[in-house]
Amino acid sequence: MKNKTLAVWLTLVLGSFGLQRVYLAGRYDRWAWLSLLPSLVGWYGVVRARTLGLDDMWSWILIPFGGFALAASALVAIRYGLMDTASWNARFNQQADPEDAAGQSNGLTVLGLGASLMAGTTVLMATIAFSFQRYFEFTV
Repeated sequence: MKNKTLAVWLTLVLGSFGLQRVYLAGRYDRWAWLSLLPSLVGWYGVVRARTLGLDDMWSWILIPFGGFALAASALVAIRYGLMDTASWNARFNQQADPEDAAGQSNGLTVLGLGASLMAGTTVLMATIAFSFQRYFEFTV
């Protein structure tokens, strides 16, 4: 039984690494492994910026990949949290009753939705601001 609340929090906290896909679809899900790539590229950009400084052009090209991966995982967490019980159970718990408790929302689900909205918006806006700032500093 795949629990919706657990999936929302896994997606929010570890979704950029694809671990919610491992929980929901299994460890051999190719999208779980592919979602790891932008996060690693962004992390490499952060390491490169810390090592070589922010004047390194490749670091500011690579860092937004990680930011967009984090924002995308927050958006997926919102999508999972807003699914109704019957849709959740039909997609992830096929053998269960459509109104089974695993697909129902509770207070922790709503809290996860709020945290996803706040974190996703913050990361997305920071990534866009960082990208534009570095772009305009590079062109001037």
